[in-house]
Amino acid sequence: MHSFLARVKSFFANLFLWAFFVAGLVMSGAAKQVLDGSTEQSIATYGGGAVALIAGSQIARKPKIKAFLGRPGTLWFLFLFNAAAAAGMYTAMDGVDRYVGSGMMGLVSLGALGGLIASRRKPQVAAAQHTEHDSPWS
Repeated sequence: MHSFLARVKSFFANLFLWAFFVAGLVMSGAAKQVLDGSTEQSIATYGGGAVALIAGSQIARKPKIKAFLGRPGTLWFLFLFNAAAAAGMYTAMDGVDRYVGSGMMGLVSLGALGGLIASRRKPQVAAAQHTEHDSPWS
């Protein structure tokens, strides 16, 4: 069992990680509405995106989150939702935002599709290795 101090430390570490993730998303999404200067907008947008990306990748390494993201139902939802969002963004937006937004959502959708394909191949590979080692002819 973990000590009380270790649980408190873990709780606050997770709290700060989620806070950085949400703050990065908010900073990235609201920069255009809040800031007037183009340089400040760009710094806030890209800086917030980088903070959210780093914090999100650390959150995704947690065992419970990793197990949730690896489930086929979750991967199908991410694939379909992000593909539809990419198509909607491409249709609704204009300029550079159209290509960047739809491209990023398309990449997330392709990542989920890659996870689906990889999860389908795992049982077949394990079964092939199992029968190969258990063969009476070797």
